[in-house]
Amino acid sequence: MENLISLVNRIQRACTALGDHGEASALPTLWDSLPSIAVVGGQSSGKSSVLESIVGKDFLPRGSGIVTRRPLVLQLHKSEEGSREYAEFLHLPRKRFTDFSAVRKEIQDETDRETGRSKQISSVPIHLSIYSPNVVNLTLVDLPGLTKVAVEGQPDSIVHDIENMVRSYIEKPNCIILAISPANQDLATSDAIKISREVDPTGERTLGVLTKIDLMDKGTDAVDMLEGKSYRLKFPWVGVVNRSQADINKNVDMIAARRREREYFSNTPEYKHLAHRMGSEHLAKMLSKHLETVIKSRIPGIQSLINKTVSELETELSRLGKPVAADAGGKLYMIMEICRAFDQTYKDHLDGVRPGGDKIYNVFDNQLPAALKRLQFDKQLAMENIRKIITEADGYQPHLIAPEQGYRRLIESTIITIRGPAEAAVDAVHALLKDLIHKAISETLELKQYPGLRVEVGNAAIESLDRMREESKKATLQLVDMECGYLTVDFFRKLPQDVEKGGNPTHSIFDRYNDSYLRRIGTTVLSYVNQVCASLRNSIPKSIVYCQVREAKRSLLDHFFTELGKMEPKRLSALLNEDPAIMERRTALAKRLELYRAAQQEIDTVAWSK
Repeated sequence: MENLISLVNRIQRACTALGDHGEASALPTLWDSLPSIAVVGGQSSGKSSVLESIVGKDFLPRGSGIVTRRPLVLQLHKSEEGSREYAEFLHLPRKRFTDFSAVRKEIQDETDRETGRSKQISSVPIHLSIYSPNVVNLTLVDLPGLTKVAVEGQPDSIVHDIENMVRSYIEKPNCIILAISPANQDLATSDAIKISREVDPTGERTLGVLTKIDLMDKGTDAVDMLEGKSYRLKFPWVGVVNRSQADINKNVDMIAARRREREYFSNTPEYKHLAHRMGSEHLAKMLSKHLETVIKSRIPGIQSLINKTVSELETELSRLGKPVAADAGGKLYMIMEICRAFDQTYKDHLDGVRPGGDKIYNVFDNQLPAALKRLQFDKQLAMENIRKIITEADGYQPHLIAPEQGYRRLIESTIITIRGPAEAAVDAVHALLKDLIHKAISETLELKQYPGLRVEVGNAAIESLDRMREESKKATLQLVDMECGYLTVDFFRKLPQDVEKGGNPTHSIFDRYNDSYLRRIGTTVLSYVNQVCASLRNSIPKSIVYCQVREAKRSLLDHFFTELGKMEPKRLSALLNEDPAIMERRTALAKRLELYRAAQQEIDTVAWSK
């Protein structure tokens, strides 16, 4: 079975390359679910020396104050015996460093590129991979050293900023904490132990390392600490003896330093019984074994997260749509399919599958009747207006029987006012149909992918609605005009006959048009107009539905489809120009999906072979 840490290292590198890591995010990611080891300690606690001892190379910046000002994600890869050692930075792909002093310089330069030549810190990590036959497979995150005071050139918030950065890593449940504490200081004052205890009070995730054992005051030793009597952790403490500053200045190599370290623990009476589990070599092996054990225990959770993420990525990629076809025929077919999807969404709104179509019924059931009811016939049927029209209708010779032309003119002038509510109903339905176009466009996922096509489809649909409105307005107003052009004779035949209406030879022409008679005429006309209103209340919605709603369902994009067939290939391509942000999003999601599927396959293989 492939070494689990190598597998995790590879997945972590891929996650990092795609930006799919959770250093600055509260959202769970594949990176967060993969266990790693965070190295925590106060300034000058010996963190850098421990890391260099594990690697077996001088590669970390050194100096006073805050030297580590950005997290360093260090991945160690054990290569075949006899192979050449080299390092690679994620930000410098395809460039191999075989000179580890150049690695140190690049860490400093990359830090300065992010923070400037100041003592500021940054949470943006540097990713470094080292390949060597002299290392064990391991992932370590070196964090800035905890401090108690800000020095010159640093903001007052630096103490809290570093602590918050360290905490953001070590409070994650999959993080193993490597707490570095100097043996020549009281453990009660150890910054590493203090912050580790806060996030891991039971010590389940904390591994303790004591540095500078050889620098303790004469007559004192670290046996109680190493045996866990001073501060007990779940796992045994490991003591290391780092190179002295003189050794570093003399460039004493790591092989010699490790030999001296082994000799120190073997030959010092106080530590002889602990020598088998002391030293940087033992620490590296112990960390590698522990990390692999933790990874094994986390495999079910990792599998679950990967499976869930794969499903979510596939769903989102499907929502973003497929890439554009290359040939003109494919593009035309693609545009037609998208238009059909929009057309179906629009019909769903009108048919009640989606909300919105019910508002059209509200126009017919409430708005139109209310508008008809609000019509004021007082002006047309006022006594003076009736008298004027009736009298004028006689012309130079009074009617002998009844003022028919007067009746007709009164009815026509009253009915013609119904054109206002009829036209308003046409416009109200048009506005609703237009609003549903905007809704259908926003709900047609494929149109979000192509802004140019979205605009063209929207414009074409609205132009169709405008044409339908004009036809509907013409047909609907004709209904009103028809009522004006032909009066229903039966209505008047059924009116009760009145001797007075026929005229009385004893009355003059002026007595015949008295107020009582004129009021009777007004009442008759109003009764007939109300009958017409009741009829139009039913026929106007039929006209509007036939000319607008039905046509919108039947032929909304017919004209646009005709135009599409005439378009040049270049014009078709322009319609399918994607929003660059969507293109980038799809590409990023496809790469991430590829990563997760590969991880899914590898993790599943490991799980099945356990």
